[in-house]
Amino acid sequence: MTDAAELRRRTRELLAAHPPATTDRLDFLRARFDAGLAWVHYPEGLGGLGAPRALQAVVDAELAAADAPDNDPRRIGIGLGMAAPTILQYGTEEQQRRLLRPLWTGEEVWCQLFSEPGAGSDLAALGTRAVRDGEDWVVNGQKVWTSSAHLARWAILIARTDPDVPKHRGITYFVCDMTDPGVEVRPLRQITGEAEFNEVFLTGVRIPDSRRLGGIGDGWRVAQTTLNNERVAIGGTPIPREGGMIGKIAATWRERPDLRTHDLHQRLLGLWVEAEVARLTGVRLRQQLAAGQPGPEGAGMKLNFARLNQEISGLEVELLGEEGLLYDDWTMRRPELVDFTGRDAGYRYLRSKGNSIEGGTSEVLLNIVAERVLGLPAEPRTDKDVAWKDLAR
Repeated sequence: MTDAAELRRRTRELLAAHPPATTDRLDFLRARFDAGLAWVHYPEGLGGLGAPRALQAVVDAELAAADAPDNDPRRIGIGLGMAAPTILQYGTEEQQRRLLRPLWTGEEVWCQLFSEPGAGSDLAALGTRAVRDGEDWVVNGQKVWTSSAHLARWAILIARTDPDVPKHRGITYFVCDMTDPGVEVRPLRQITGEAEFNEVFLTGVRIPDSRRLGGIGDGWRVAQTTLNNERVAIGGTPIPREGGMIGKIAATWRERPDLRTHDLHQRLLGLWVEAEVARLTGVRLRQQLAAGQPGPEGAGMKLNFARLNQEISGLEVELLGEEGLLYDDWTMRRPELVDFTGRDAGYRYLRSKGNSIEGGTSEVLLNIVAERVLGLPAEPRTDKDVAWKDLAR
């Protein structure tokens, strides 16, 4: 079994063979993947060594000390946090070997084609159709709120393949090539002025059956793997103490004594404590994740992440007074990632409003926590046994 000492040895061998100072960044990342040091808990040949997930920190520490390049995880978060675990669990060997390496190195960006204009919170009601035609599936429909679609080569896609069964049972999960004919990406201008989200139109897009993940009609079960990992990726990202948005307002508090009041101080203290509790809870959640696939607990982390971001950014605007109302960049930009800490308070306040929608709305996540974590009775449903084609729309 690979232990910490073995991982240190392998990492130092990688650094000796590919010195970061003189090795091309992409060449170094490819060599790291091939050495099994990308995500050590993945199988050999797929960027890992079958080691305990917790030992990834050993590799990361050695590489950080050597100033080795990383794969810019914020830029490729959808691939790393959502697509890769799903491909690992449900993909064929051929799919895993073709897709995981360029995903991890960042050579190929991924996006997520799940939500639709008429099926956001009720994702299982989606109407995008995939119809079998020989060895292909022909897909028609519209997706919305698709982060990074303007950058992506690949997408994870769920579509309805059987309208004659209840909505959760007639869905199939695919990998869609965003460069294929019939895929059209249009920007969605957001409250921040930029367009990090997109709407995607699929018109006669042909997807080979070889790009299906999981069984036909089993897409909802496959999608749960993606969604559970997504919520951990959004709400459980590792950060240092006083990292993230609480760090920005704490720094402003220390640097600007002229802004302080007793009431704001008390509220800031309360949010600081909540942010630290959330950070430590995230550490615990990742420790549980090291022992297996994430469960519904990630919904609770994502819920708290959204609430805290909105309350902290609101307090920051209030603390800054008139300065907090300034927002100097309404340019229609197409950013590669959301930058909560590198922009001004006005941006953080506006962008955090989306936190209670993306990755599952807060209302839906409350139901998940109630039913799957606390064991409370499920809400009454009249559509459980009704064929999708017979649902009112």
